[in-house]
Amino acid sequence: MKFLFVSIDALINDIAWQVKKEGHQVKYYIRNAGARDIADGFVDKSEDWRADVDWADVIVFDDVLGMGKHAQKLRQKGKLVIGGTPYTDQLEDDRTFGQEELKKYGVNIIPYQEFNSFDDAIDYVRAHKGRYVIKPSGEAQNIKRLLFVGEEESGQDVIQVLESYKRAWSRQIKIFQLQKRVTGVEIAVGAFFNGQQFAMPININFEHKKLFPGNIGPSTGEMGTSMYWSGENRIFNATLKKLEPKLREEGYVGYIDINCIVNASGIYPLEFTSRFGYPTINIQQEGIQMPISEFFHGLAAGTLTKFRIRSGFQIGVRIVVPPYPFNDPNTFKNCSKDAVIFFKRPGREGVHIVDVKQVNDQWLVAGDTGVVLVVCGTGATLKQAQQQAYSRVANIMIPGMYYRTDIGNRWYEDSDKLHTWGYLREV
Repeated sequence: MKFLFVSIDALINDIAWQVKKEGHQVKYYIRNAGARDIADGFVDKSEDWRADVDWADVIVFDDVLGMGKHAQKLRQKGKLVIGGTPYTDQLEDDRTFGQEELKKYGVNIIPYQEFNSFDDAIDYVRAHKGRYVIKPSGEAQNIKRLLFVGEEESGQDVIQVLESYKRAWSRQIKIFQLQKRVTGVEIAVGAFFNGQQFAMPININFEHKKLFPGNIGPSTGEMGTSMYWSGENRIFNATLKKLEPKLREEGYVGYIDINCIVNASGIYPLEFTSRFGYPTINIQQEGIQMPISEFFHGLAAGTLTKFRIRSGFQIGVRIVVPPYPFNDPNTFKNCSKDAVIFFKRPGREGVHIVDVKQVNDQWLVAGDTGVVLVVCGTGATLKQAQQQAYSRVANIMIPGMYYRTDIGNRWYEDSDKLHTWGYLREV
C-alpha cells in the first residue's frame, strides 16, 4: 500500500518509518521548516502533500490545529483517511469548548472561568481565593511549561504567575482558563475510533509531565508514560463512551484520549487529546499485536473493531537533549544539533525515533526541540516493563542526554487508590 503522512511539527516519524519497514511505500510531509530534516534517511519526503493525495491509498494526519478540515474533506471524497474534523480539532484546541461539550453530554466537569485579560483574571482570584490551574488555550497550550498548578489557598502564587505572563506572554496567550484545582489521581483513558465505533480494547495511561524525577521542575510535553490495555471500565463509560454518538456523526477516525483527575468523590475530565498522543502512540505500538500498517488501514477503512494486544504493561521513556523543554535555538544549535546517537551494543529493540535523521547509517539529532528518542519496555508486571526499558536506555549514548529515572513509579501508589475507588474494574 501507499501511505501519505502529513504533519505540522514532525510528530509521527516513527510510525511512518515502521510502515515503510513493513514493506509499504511511504511519503512524509512536514510543514514547519525547522523540523523538515527530521526522518531524513528513514522515509521518503513529500514536498507538497496535496499533490500526493491521488498517489496515496491511506492518508494520515497527525495533529489538530486545522488538520481536521483537510481530513474531513478527503474522507468525503472517498479517500481512506486517519484524522479529525473541525469539531474534534476544536475539542482540543479550545479548552472551553471541550469542557462545554463534556457537560452537554452529561459528563461532570471541574468549575472554570475563561479569560482574555490577565487583569480580569487577577481580579477574579483576589475576589475568589483558592487554588487554581492556569491553562492557556489555542496554540499557546502547546507550550507546556505555561500550564501552572497553584499550591496556595490564598491564590497568591497564581496571581504572581498571571502578572508574569501579562508582562512576558501576552502576545502568545490570547485566551486561557482558570480551573479550580481538584486533588486525586491523574489518569487518562483513550481509544481508537474507526468512524463508526470504538475499536476495543481501550488504553489506560499515566503521563509523567514534569522534567525531573520525583515530579518536580518545569512542565514538559511529556517525559514518559506507563500504560496497559483494558476492556470498558467505569472511567471510560463515564467520559469517552458518552461521546460515541457524536464521534460517529462526525465520522472521526483516529485516537481520542481524555485526561482526568479522579478521587473518591468522582471523575473530573481535564482535557481532550483528539489525535495520536506522543509518545503514547509509540508505546502503544509495543502492545498492539499486529503490523501497524494493517492496524492503520483497518482503522481508516472502518473494518478494525477489535485487535489483539500484549497483556501486562508497557512504558516509554523520553530521551531529550538541551534546551528541552525550552525554546532556545542558539543552545540547540551549539549543544545538540547533529549530535551522534551511539548504541553500545547491537540491537535497537524498543527504540522509537522522534527528532532523528540518518546519514550514512548513522543516527543524528535533528529538528529543533531536543526530543530525540522514546525507549520502551514491556512486561507482565510494571516492574518488568521498567527494567526492560531502562536496560535499553543504558545502551544509548548521546552527548548531553537526560531523562527521568522514575517513569512508571506512580503506578504503585495510584493503583491502590484507583482499585479502592472501583475505577479500574472492567464492566
